[in-house]
Amino acid sequence: MELVALGDVADMLGGVSRTRATQITNRPTFPEPIGVVSGRTRVWRKADVEAWIREHRPHQADD
Repeated sequence: MELVALGDVADMLGGVSRTRATQITNRPTFPEPIGVVSGRTRVWRKADVEAWIREHRPHQADD
């Protein structure tokens, strides 16, 4: 299982800022993080983020 942090999510969303990525990851439709590392860094399953992008931002999907 590959995990991604906020910076990775920002890149996956087309290189948006970390502030914008935070806004997007706080949306109710965005997958819940599966945990927190180093005390405060949220992490998500990469596959969950990719699925969300395919559904909610199809113009940014890699496939």
